Amino acid sequence: MEGKKTRGRQSIPMKKIENEDDRYVTFSKRRSGLYKQASELVKLCNIDIGIVLFSPTGKSFLFFHPTSEANIDRFLNPNTQLSESTRLVTAHARNKVDQLNNRRELFDNIKEVTSAQSLLLDNMKENDQRYQWESIEQFNADEVQLFLV
Repeated sequence: MEGKKTRGRQSIPMKKIENEDDRYVTFSKRRSGLYKQASELVKLCNIDIGIVLFSPTGKSFLFFHPTSEANIDRFLNPNTQLSESTRLVTAHARNKVDQLNNRRELFDNIKEVTSAQSLLLDNMKENDQRYQWESIEQFNADEVQLFLV
């Protein structure tokens, strides 16, 4: 048995990445992962969340659920009740996020089934070619005798 060719998935130590290009790439990859984690946390725990990120180039990236206004108001005034309109907007945003998450899960399932179906079809084609019937008319008498024995 051969040795492993890769070291597999490993954790990256939390220290500043000195190479600027590597830093940009790492930020882009980690940002999307952070958004996915935040979205999952919202779905699982039914919470409000706000994330503000600044890229190495200074560009800002925001993730708020349900809305930035609702989160900022709640942060500045934690003891006040939300207005009726803010609660409606929040409920609508939660509903929309739930719908989009359900749609994403559906597409992921469809993608999984499609890839499995494609693999199955490839196997069927391979087996079809391997065990394909041939016309008996093209065989001479000796070859036909071999099949009969």
